[in-house]
Amino acid sequence: MFNFASVLERNSHRFGDRIAVSEGDRELTYRDLQSRVQSASVALRDLGVASGDIVAVLLYNRIEFIETMLAANRIGAAVLPLNYRLSPAEWQYILEHSDASVIVTEAEFVAAVDTVAVSLPNLRNKVTLDRAADSTWSEYATLVDAGRGRTTQIVDVTPDSLQRLMYTSGTTSRPKGVIISHENLIWKNLAHILEFSLTADDNTLICGPLYHVGGMDLPGLATFHVGGRLSLLRKFDAAGVTDAIETLRPTNVWLAPSMMNALLQLPDISTRDTSSIRFITGGGEKMPIPLLDRISEAFPGAWFADAYGLTETVSGDTVNDAEHMRSKVGSVGRPVAHVQVAVVDEEGTPVASGELGEIVVRGPKVMAGYWRDEEATRKAIRNGWFHTGDIGRLDADGYLYIEDRKKDMIVSGGENIATPEVERVLYEHPDVVEAAVVGMPHERWGEVPRAFVVLRAGSTADSEALKEFCRTRLAKYKVPAEIECIESLPRTPSGKVLKRVLRETPA
Repeated sequence: MFNFASVLERNSHRFGDRIAVSEGDRELTYRDLQSRVQSASVALRDLGVASGDIVAVLLYNRIEFIETMLAANRIGAAVLPLNYRLSPAEWQYILEHSDASVIVTEAEFVAAVDTVAVSLPNLRNKVTLDRAADSTWSEYATLVDAGRGRTTQIVDVTPDSLQRLMYTSGTTSRPKGVIISHENLIWKNLAHILEFSLTADDNTLICGPLYHVGGMDLPGLATFHVGGRLSLLRKFDAAGVTDAIETLRPTNVWLAPSMMNALLQLPDISTRDTSSIRFITGGGEKMPIPLLDRISEAFPGAWFADAYGLTETVSGDTVNDAEHMRSKVGSVGRPVAHVQVAVVDEEGTPVASGELGEIVVRGPKVMAGYWRDEEATRKAIRNGWFHTGDIGRLDADGYLYIEDRKKDMIVSGGENIATPEVERVLYEHPDVVEAAVVGMPHERWGEVPRAFVVLRAGSTADSEALKEFCRTRLAKYKVPAEIECIESLPRTPSGKVLKRVLRETPA
């Protein structure tokens, strides 16, 4: 059976007394979770949710997030995780575009949901985890209680049936709905089970948001698939993460670059017991040696699994293995099982080893397309390959290196400058905590590099000192023409630097 909800049913029999998911003081065994999901699926059916419908979830990392997803899947519906950091206007667009019929949320978002719901006639039901504000709202606990003792059968969906609809961050245009099928998710899980040697003894700490594939899927639901534990932190907090590592003893965690930096800045990080962590998944920015050294000091013995993936591929297409964590530093590794990665030119022809080109991916965990957007689908998927828009190279051993986004590559006087190369040098400066480089217009050269850095507290370094540091390590044309020291880099919720915002910053 391809329905992902069948994984829970199997695990409830095989691992019934093991903890499936926890959040704060709450813990549910697989048997408990199965019972609650059964009741929640009855509740959704009572609300009129049917196979093929979409249930939106606007929650922090809550147990009910996982329950709602599994309950929707059980009756053949799909879940739509909403980014709680977006504005109500952005929620409205996504809810309208997806045609979601139900939304499940919590008290903090009720008023904002009400402001957009009036213009969404197809959003027929609003459910809150808290006390209902008025009669237009239903209470989650009441609905689940009403479903106790009643049953639903798992709908036997087709492999390409929609399991989840996830909208991209929309950094350059309207967000696009990524179609994630049950088959996509299952193949992703199997690949990560093999890659990370996951077993029922694994405990994944989820401190990144569940609305993002990093939090949900890297490895997330793959741990759940094998009967392991998901330990949810409601929201990311650096000190809270270290506390959770010491008390819950997770075996792995996904950390976006900004999250990792926040942990490394904790004054007591070197004294915390992080020995339970056997691997950390990360990615999104090229890993410089100084940062890898700091990670190794904070997590001795842990494998930093630098990875590359996208929402469109349910995350984690390549992973740098533990054996080559240092010898291939800066690489995001080789493809996981059943995934092919190539680097191609503008015509789609593979380039030679070491040459730059666009990264393309194919395999059974790659999406079939974008929701209700045939044009975007045609542009992204050509000749069976998903075109990522990222620039990279493959070395002679097949290890992938991400060099830039197409739009972020700087062309200066006819020379290509990959911004991560400049960023990596800036990271080597002992006072630089974060760095991002973008192109800025130049009358003679067309474009020149412009850097934004976050300095360590108490640093006396200035832009001229940083430029001099770069001059000793970079070709002259790659040295930033301007370096600005700022308090923090603008980032998407997934931790990627918003270079569009930096490019628009007045010089």
